[in-house]
Amino acid sequence: MENRVAIIGIIVENLASAEALNAILHEYSAYIIGRMGIPYREKKISIISVAVDAPEDVISAMAGKIGRLEGVSAKTAYSNC
Repeated sequence: MENRVAIIGIIVENLASAEALNAILHEYSAYIIGRMGIPYREKKISIISVAVDAPEDVISAMAGKIGRLEGVSAKTAYSNC
């Protein structure tokens, strides 16, 4: 399967899930191009974007695992290439 480039947008509302989220990101680190995290202290949430280059099924599995964490939501946007 051919690789796709995508961005996974993550909102963390339950900071207790941060350790599990980092474990997932570490599991898929070979596919991660870069990541940026922004703590939004006033709202007590974190906003994270993760750029990946991976087969579509790997991206989907990663986003699915992230989205199943309590208090965490994830959405994926794919490039056309």
